[in-house]
Amino acid sequence: MAEKKTSKQDELPGFEPSLAELERIVHELEDGRVGLEESLARYEEGVKLLRHCHGLLTKAERRIEILSGVDAEGNPITQPMDEESGTLEEKAAGRSRRRSAKSARDGATGHSGDAEEADVDPGDVDEPELLF
Repeated sequence: MAEKKTSKQDELPGFEPSLAELERIVHELEDGRVGLEESLARYEEGVKLLRHCHGLLTKAERRIEILSGVDAEGNPITQPMDEESGTLEEKAAGRSRRRSAKSARDGATGHSGDAEEADVDPGDVDEPELLF
């Protein structure tokens, strides 16, 4: 008898339902009405959902084509996003360089941009402010 194999991806819902559940968990934990054991269980579930959502976003990102220009006839010139564009550390370093360059530009042009906003990248899932 053949057993049906299920992966972790099959057990979790799509992005939107996962994000909605994650938001519900965050509100429960912030509310503070749940006991310690239940809070820990909900936290672990939230981390699992967060990783699932991040994985789905990464997968979607790999499917995106980059618009590299427009030809003489007005047709878009695209190229696939490079899946091998680097490790997570290299990507993080790239984000850091872009933020530093933006901060330097803002400082040189006299923009009073909000420094906190410039330092927060929506893709950083390890930022405590963005976790819960």
